[in-house]
Amino acid sequence: MVIKNANVYTQNGVFQEGEICIQDGVFAESGQGGIQDGEVVDAEGCYALPGLIDLHFHGCMGYDFCDGTQEAFAKIAAYEASVGVTGIAPAMLTLPEKELERILRAAAAEKALRTQEPDARMADLIGINMEGPFISRVKKGAQDERYMAPCSVETMQRFLDASGGLVSFIGIAPEENPGFVDFIRQMKGKVHVSLAHTNADYDTAMRAFAAGADHAVHLYNAMPPFTHRQPGVVGAVADSPHVYAELICDGMHIHPSVVRATFQMLGPDRIVFISDSMRATGMADGRYRLGELDVEVEGKRALLVSDGSLAGSVTNLMDCMRTAVLQMGIPLEQAVACATVNPAKCLGVYGTRGSITVGKKADVVLLDKGLNLRMVVKDGECIS
Repeated sequence: MVIKNANVYTQNGVFQEGEICIQDGVFAESGQGGIQDGEVVDAEGCYALPGLIDLHFHGCMGYDFCDGTQEAFAKIAAYEASVGVTGIAPAMLTLPEKELERILRAAAAEKALRTQEPDARMADLIGINMEGPFISRVKKGAQDERYMAPCSVETMQRFLDASGGLVSFIGIAPEENPGFVDFIRQMKGKVHVSLAHTNADYDTAMRAFAAGADHAVHLYNAMPPFTHRQPGVVGAVADSPHVYAELICDGMHIHPSVVRATFQMLGPDRIVFISDSMRATGMADGRYRLGELDVEVEGKRALLVSDGSLAGSVTNLMDCMRTAVLQMGIPLEQAVACATVNPAKCLGVYGTRGSITVGKKADVVLLDKGLNLRMVVKDGECIS
């Protein structure tokens, strides 16, 4: 396949007019033997960018990753690929530990199946993001406090074993766990430790980051506010250059002014766009379940029936990226990096995906000048 006349997002982080050559499911050098006999796509007037990677979302199309069924995995992966999200690291809810282990084993089996039987129409499962259960009841958000627990190296090792190494992130609330420094140090090299659903103050968060935690789950949400005398987790993230921060740019979770200020504070290289989408994404308004909790969905807003808390989003990552550009004033080049390059680096897969580079997986999304989806190419095949 050759995609001609596109504005290609290069690995230098800029758009440049050119062509993309694909052979055997990977990006190839222009003019490589055999390519000219394949399909030619005229992308005149379109942006060409790498397939997006969502490293924090729960579900879509009526399914949740924690359903833990092959049907759920397939429906979720197919929807995500269809909207240009070609790599996924779904997030886990806070559930009983045995149930979490069951879901992780099912995910490991799904990963093995897709390795044996690849399907270009389905997003690749490249990791798992565990929000709980080592989090705070004070900042529980839409997580179920009945199943929250202190962080434990032994429990975490069971999660890692059950997932076959798929777990990429584990969230903790350090203020709830006196042994959090030792936990983080023992987990280093096995899994990324995130600060998630936490009421930690600045000093506690800084101790966690100094010990090796390197990620912040949905910055601003389910954590203390950032104020001039109590900067909290947000201030600690700003002062820790090795830490990546997730942002939900659905227009509901964070005010556009705060999104712009965060880019000024952290810079675009440390921000990872996520959707945090739940099972109602792609569905009609109505009542849905998030774990064992009821959620009422109306328009772009999903609220817990019990207390009115935001319960994730109903916006996919492509729409979040589009919102960041068109409604929040984030430059397109920066927004693309936050949805492709940065999550790939967080997940440790930038060597094989996340940019349009010779030898990497040929996942490409074509958008028109209004950022409307025109084509999705995955593993060198046109799927949408």
